[in-house]
Amino acid sequence: MPFKSLDELRAACLDLPAGSDTAANAVARRQDTLTKPQGSLGRLETIAAWLARWQGRDMPRLDRVKVFVFAGNHGVTAQGVSAYPSEVTVQMVANFAGGGAAINQLARIAGAELDVIPLDLDNPTGDFTQGPAMDEKAFLAAVSAGYDAVTKDLDLVCFGEMGIGNTTPAAAISAALFGGGAEKWTGRGTGVDDAGLKRKVVAIEAGLKRHAAALTDPLGVAAALGGRELAAIFGATLAARHLGVPVLLDGFVCTAAAAPLARLHPAGLAHTIAAHVSAESGHRGLLEALGLPPLLDLGMRLGEGSGACLAVNIVRSALECHARMASFAEAGVSEK
Repeated sequence: MPFKSLDELRAACLDLPAGSDTAANAVARRQDTLTKPQGSLGRLETIAAWLARWQGRDMPRLDRVKVFVFAGNHGVTAQGVSAYPSEVTVQMVANFAGGGAAINQLARIAGAELDVIPLDLDNPTGDFTQGPAMDEKAFLAAVSAGYDAVTKDLDLVCFGEMGIGNTTPAAAISAALFGGGAEKWTGRGTGVDDAGLKRKVVAIEAGLKRHAAALTDPLGVAAALGGRELAAIFGATLAARHLGVPVLLDGFVCTAAAAPLARLHPAGLAHTIAAHVSAESGHRGLLEALGLPPLLDLGMRLGEGSGACLAVNIVRSALECHARMASFAEAGVSEK
């Protein structure tokens, strides 16, 4: 386990490489020579420079792209916060293994490997209305599982999740980190009715009140209010930064999972791009709070890394234009 204490983890969160200005500047210079008006490809141009910066390569590559889906179960579902029972988490993990989920199809079309990592599904986290979701040992184990999953040979990673009830801890973490109260961040998740939405708000308010003493520390927030799959996404996001692997973040749960890193370090999520804005209430506000403009807005709210995987195709398009377009000189096209 790479992190044996919260102090070790905190130190790793504060010691983040800055990326390569040299590589990013090389991309920008090449962009200005290509057969187009400068800046006319918009974010495709900045995506190419972003890839270069965090890969540390003047010419980025996307030979190995991987989607990680972390799965966990949540004790707070005892409060009636989800439209589905917790056993669906295990059933969906089996569906991933059988190739029957949306993420299987999206990963295939994006040319991405898929790795599904279940995290102690038979042992849900604690109900955070009654006590902490995870003690220090359980939290560090989940963070470490995510950290260990990412390897240096990857060129781009997408993070997703599966966990019945997990929009509740995501909303609780968002409220704890950015304020505004439970109602601001709480949505219908898997489709709860008005009574279910009310139960979610009440549960989050109870969790915020019970764990008020932990809310000054982003790591304390993630342990007290989060879940194993959220902690693993946090750890994987941290590992990607240390290893020079750019990250596409998925929806509300994934963004909330990574958000404590931005509260610990002002540039903690600079190596990430928000792949899309989810239809789940709270995600747009969370992206705004983090300063992460989304690439896509398709009304999705599935999770599984689905929005992040869709965005791989945009990143591939950005790189193809950067790497394969002719320059004005090569094409014999007059410049202005």
